[in-house]
Amino acid sequence: METKPDLVLLQIEPRTPIPDFMLREIQSKLAYADEHIRAASVSPEGIQLQVEPGTSQPELIEKVQRIVESLAYGAIKPKVQILEDYMDRPVPSRLDPMPELIRMGEVSPESAGVFAFGPLVVRLMEFFESQFLALADSFQAAPYRFPTMIPASYLGRVNYFRAFPHSLTFATHLRSDLDVIDEFSQHAACEEGELQSPSKSFAAVKNLLSPAVCYHLYFALADKPLPQGQVIATAVGHCFRYEANNLASLERLWDFTMREVIFVGSKDFVLENRETARQRMRQTFERIGLAYRVESANDPFFIGEFRKQAAFQSAFQLKFEISARLPYKESTLAVGSYNYHQDFFGRNLNITLPDGSPAHTGCAAFGLERMAFAFLAQFGLDTSQWPAEVRQAVA
Repeated sequence: METKPDLVLLQIEPRTPIPDFMLREIQSKLAYADEHIRAASVSPEGIQLQVEPGTSQPELIEKVQRIVESLAYGAIKPKVQILEDYMDRPVPSRLDPMPELIRMGEVSPESAGVFAFGPLVVRLMEFFESQFLALADSFQAAPYRFPTMIPASYLGRVNYFRAFPHSLTFATHLRSDLDVIDEFSQHAACEEGELQSPSKSFAAVKNLLSPAVCYHLYFALADKPLPQGQVIATAVGHCFRYEANNLASLERLWDFTMREVIFVGSKDFVLENRETARQRMRQTFERIGLAYRVESANDPFFIGEFRKQAAFQSAFQLKFEISARLPYKESTLAVGSYNYHQDFFGRNLNITLPDGSPAHTGCAAFGLERMAFAFLAQFGLDTSQWPAEVRQAVA
């Protein structure tokens, strides 16, 4: 890991040995150990951090050790189930598309994890959106449109604050008080990218920026019997998940777009439709020539919840991730997933089937920016190298 001149390189030997299968998870969670960490690298040999000068190292090291111990102590390697594996498909590019996208003005960084997109990337995202809409149409999914914000009371009802507190993005406003507004208007300023404002300017948080599309549908169906005992819906929306210094290129975005096809009904109804969605998308990805695999995975739970929740997801095969190959770094990027929530939302939100039992839910979800980025990583920016279908659609 190359150290930037204005940062301090800190090497830590973990008290708890880190098994190989936990390296990636621990590295991602170290971003939340301390706000003075600018980069982290985890290997079997130890941990390397780049931190700001003047950081209290003893306190930071203790936080890092707590994270490692929480995740690594007694960890059992999950059994990964692979449903599809097309990682060896030949692709024409091995270059990181990001520098050229920025040079061309196709991607304009605005802040960490927040980007504006130019015509080529937008048209590529629209192409993938059309493929996911075709999937929704194959189910005759009912179209929905949901707001960008979601009430705090909604997320509290489904235990989101305990499971994913590190990724939350809060929405607030100035207090409805003339003195507060006057003081803010006179003294607020932006310094080094941060808003400086008088204390106690902001109202209590009642809404957050939504972390997922499907949640809105479940709340729309809450506290009443499910119409006709089943629902298939589709919606697209902006989602917000903060990932600290993990926010890098188009792989990790704070503000990203998801298209989902959502299933609500009996257990068999949800599982059968989830599998049908996977089979139909396999044909789409084969036609495009995407190099990817579909494998069991877990959601990015917070440290205290990770082991318990991840083991549960793994045991019941609740999440299968679509991991696209990134040839330039011999790694993968999750571009979508096929999810089954069992009756979690049915129980917590009182969504009932005709027999009075709680409904089961699931969804097929796809990230539009990640799909476009993975495609460009595999096929490059020379459109003559693209599959004909994609080239014609973008042209």
